[in-house]
Parts: sequence; structure tokens; C-alpha cells
Amino acid sequence: MSVSETAPRIPVGARYMLVSALGFALMAACVKLVAQHGIPLLEIVAARSLVSLVISYIDVRRKGLSPWGTQRALLAARGVIGALALICVYYAVTTLPLAEATLLQYMHPVFTALLGLFLLREGIQLSTVICILLSIAGLVVMVEPGALSDASPALPWFNVSIALLGAFGSSVAYVIVRRLSPHEDASVIILYFPLVALPLSLVLLGDDFVMPGAGSLALLLLVGIFTQVGQLGLTHAMRWETAGKAAAYSYAQVIFAVALGWAIFHEVPSPWTWLGGALIVSGALLNLVQR
Repeated sequence: MSVSETAPRIPVGARYMLVSALGFALMAACVKLVAQHGIPLLEIVAARSLVSLVISYIDVRRKGLSPWGTQRALLAARGVIGALALICVYYAVTTLPLAEATLLQYMHPVFTALLGLFLLREGIQLSTVICILLSIAGLVVMVEPGALSDASPALPWFNVSIALLGAFGSSVAYVIVRRLSPHEDASVIILYFPLVALPLSLVLLGDDFVMPGAGSLALLLLVGIFTQVGQLGLTHAMRWETAGKAAAYSYAQVIFAVALGWAIFHEVPSPWTWLGGALIVSGALLNLVQR
């Protein structure tokens, strides 16, 4: 028996989630880099949406699908909520250290659980309660370490609030994608996102457009490409039975973000970030394995 036959196999859904995590981490790094070149936030969103729109449309036509889908109201809602969440996420990425901005995005299991409790009247498990408590504790430790020690400055609460708003929007979008997945092709679901985000970001951008140079243009292109990689990985992973457990692999994005933040932006997370992040991730993983 060969080594490859005896080695543990990573489930297909988990592989897609790892690809998704790497794609989104690289996307965030490119967003932060291009913002440092003076490109406005909404222009980055518009450029990312344009690249995704072209790639998604080509993919839809290649499959011979109707780009409009069948669940149009739900698809449009996913596009609007996703676009607004994306603006918040990009704001957090450009104004906070990469690791911290990424960790704050992983508060979305808390919002998903609360949405299920209050809107869908779903029951809430003990593991989910523990997840919520650990995530809130981790948030306080990471954002307000002064509550425990005066040695470390806090992250700005306004920026953190925008990041949390992005996480909330992402959780709503994930719920909608889950509802759409049995009825719509992954490529159609992905297409609707830039279909809404592009005109919305252009309207909000107004007269603030900045002509990008060659370097900025290349980064904007990479933002769109890496986003597409992340979206495809996420959407395909949700189609597999193992997608729930494979979601644990998405937390590899935190590791990728720490590595990219250190290598590109010379950002070294504080001990409070490590502790708070460990609490947030531990709570989310506990909630996953106890389902």
C-alpha cells in the first residue's frame, strides 16, 4: 500500500474552502495595497465588480445558462446585501491591520445564530451559546485590551463597528446563498453579486474617480481575480455534504492574513489580538463540530 493510499484524505468540500480562504486573503492584501496607492474605496469596489462581472458572465455563457436565473428576487437581494457588506469589509481592510480585519469578519457565526433565533425561530444549541460568549469575549479582548491592561492601545471602535457591520451583511448573504444553492447554478449566484455591486458603487463614487497607474491597475485586476477564486471555492464547497465540517478549514484565511500582513505590510499582531482571535476562532470551531 502506497503512502498516498494510507495518508488521510482531505474532503472535497474542505479543499474548496482552503482555496476560498487563500483567494480571499490575497484579495484583502491587494485591496489594502491599492488603497495605499490613493485609489478610493468605492473605485476599488467598482473595479473588483467589473472584473468579476466579466469573468462570471463568460462562465455563465460557457455553461449555456440564463444569466437571470429563476429566483430573481432572492438573487437580487443577495446582490444588494453582498455589495453593502463588501463596502464595509473593504473599509475595515483599508483602515485596520489585515489580521484584525480578517478576525472581525469571523464574528459572522454569531450573527448567523442570532438571525436564525430571532427571524427563523430556530432553536439555539448550548455550543452556539458558548460560541457567542467566546466570540464576544474575544472581541472585547482584541478591541479593548485596556479593560484588562493599560499597556496596549485599543482599536478604533468606529472602524471595528464598520467591520462588524460587514460581518453581519456577510452572514445574511451566506444564508441567502444557502437557500439559493439547491435551485441556482453557482455561476449564476456569483454573477448577481457584481451585477448589483458595479452600478451601486459607481453611483456612490460620483466624481471621486482617480485614474489608476499601471501598478494600481494590475492590483485592481488581481482584486477581481482573487475574489472570483474565493467566491467559486465558497460556493462550490456549500454544495457538498461535507461543507458544514469543511467550513472549519475557512479559518485558514486568518493564518494567511497574518502571514500576508507580516510579509507585505510589516504588521505584527499584538498578544491581545492573538488571545482575542483564539477565543473567536475557538468558539466558531466548537459551534461547527457540535452541530
